[in-house]
Amino acid sequence: QVQLIESGGGLVQAGGSLRLSCAASGRTFSNYVMGWFRRAPGKEREFVAAISRSGDTTYYADSVRGRFTISRDNAKNTVYLQMNSLKTEDTAVYFCAADRRTTVPLQSRSYDHWGQGTQVTVSS
Repeated sequence: QVQLIESGGGLVQAGGSLRLSCAASGRTFSNYVMGWFRRAPGKEREFVAAISRSGDTTYYADSVRGRFTISRDNAKNTVYLQMNSLKTEDTAVYFCAADRRTTVPLQSRSYDHWGQGTQVTVSS
């Protein structure tokens, strides 16, 4: 079992940057693949980015590729999402998720553990 707590959300103007953090509990953080998802008002949760257990492999949604970077520091039990060149359509609640598997899932249903989310609002 792993517990996740997101932080770093806030209000930023379009074109700005924000870094989200996801702190995980437990001693086996490196055994979990990690993902970031988001839910905009009136929409369902969508995939944003994911990273393998070692951090060697990353995946991105087409809508954020080239602007967002997912990374992890297993020594700190933390996953990050660096968000650059933010757009108004990036406004959403961002969730981190974890799953104990060897492959990196891109579907929300594949993740067993979820944080409570952090709000990101991008203004024009």
